[in-house]
This record gives sequence, structure tokens and C-alpha cells, in this order.
Amino acid sequence: MIVVLGVSSGLMILNAVIIIILLVWIFSWAFQTYRRKRYATVLSQDDFKKGMRKAQVIDLRQENDFKQGHILGARNLPYPYLRQQYGELRKDLPVYLYDEGMTLSTQAAAFLGKHGYDHLYILKDGYRAWDGKTKKSKY
Repeated sequence: MIVVLGVSSGLMILNAVIIIILLVWIFSWAFQTYRRKRYATVLSQDDFKKGMRKAQVIDLRQENDFKQGHILGARNLPYPYLRQQYGELRKDLPVYLYDEGMTLSTQAAAFLGKHGYDHLYILKDGYRAWDGKTKKSKY
């Protein structure tokens, strides 16, 4: 009988841990979705392609990822550098952001939005789903 109680309490603890992990994940997902909707507009690939010629296209990935391939016409400004050099971006032009997914883009949009940038756009599903023109570095 003692063994059965030990297993039951062990399973209860495991269930509680799993529930806590799920709740944290759901809260994190909801918070990121809220931030994305508050500061930026998520664009499909087609809409991103249509507007990017009149915008500042910023690749937030690290330089080595950028060199392996990036959207044609994009400027590499990794997120940590963006936080220091955001003043180089023009506030009167739209800013199109992308990274591998949408995590860094969401953080960058929130940061830029708090610093007075209004026209912020994020590529839905990021670079990993991009099927448009790309460029790779020669080196």
C-alpha cells in the first residue's frame, strides 16, 4: 500500500510540473501574440514582396546566417545591434522585419514601437518559409 501511494504522489507531482510548463508556454505564446499585434502588422509573403521596395527591409539574424542566404535587398542588423543603432532607421519609411521565425521580429517591433516607429511589419513565418528572391554572400 505504501508503494502505491508513493507512485501516486510521484505521478501527481509529475502532472503538476507538466501543467505548470504548459501554462508558462501558453502565457508566453499569448504575450508574444499580443506584442506582435500591438506594435506591428504581420504580412504574408505576397504582401511583404509587394511593399518591400518602398521599405527598409531588416534581417535580424546573425551575420553568418545572413551570409548563407537572405532576402534580396535586405540589410543585416542583428537584434542586439538594432537596440544600439535603431536611430539609423528612418521613421518616415516602413520597416519590414524578419528573422528565422517571428520571435526576434516581435521583440524588435516592440522595441522600435516604443521608440516612435509606427509603420512596422513582420514577415509571417520568417525567412525559413520565404520562397522569393534571395542572395548569398560569395565569401
